[in-house]
Amino acid sequence: MTHPLTVELPELIFQQLSRLAQLTQQPLESLVLQSITGNLPPLPDRSPAALQPELLKMQTLAVQELLTIAHAQTPENLQQHHLELLEKNTAGTLTTQEQQELHHLGIQADMLMLRKAYVWALLRWHGHPVPAFGEMAPL
Repeated sequence: MTHPLTVELPELIFQQLSRLAQLTQQPLESLVLQSITGNLPPLPDRSPAALQPELLKMQTLAVQELLTIAHAQTPENLQQHHLELLEKNTAGTLTTQEQQELHHLGIQADMLMLRKAYVWALLRWHGHPVPAFGEMAPL
């Protein structure tokens, strides 16, 4: 099913879309739909339920606030502790408490990665360039 929608475009955007439609011999409507579809940020529906309200709130943040989240990192001491626990896990010498800590730190790292991925999608939607993988801040 489709729904009609009337949108007022700035002249420059309309001219760019019209020119691209002409050059590629595609209907203008197809290019507009492709532009919208390719640039929408993902819905947080498939993320963990506990994280969904935070992700939705991110859609209302200013670009500078999004960039702050995008560059967030796990504190150095937690990174080091996580690495130590991973090494002990590989060696098979983790205690029950350390296994729980490792599990908890892994979940925290995963949640940070999800937040950052979502924020970069929002930044891209706002027209902010997404850096190459090697240029991104580590977790």
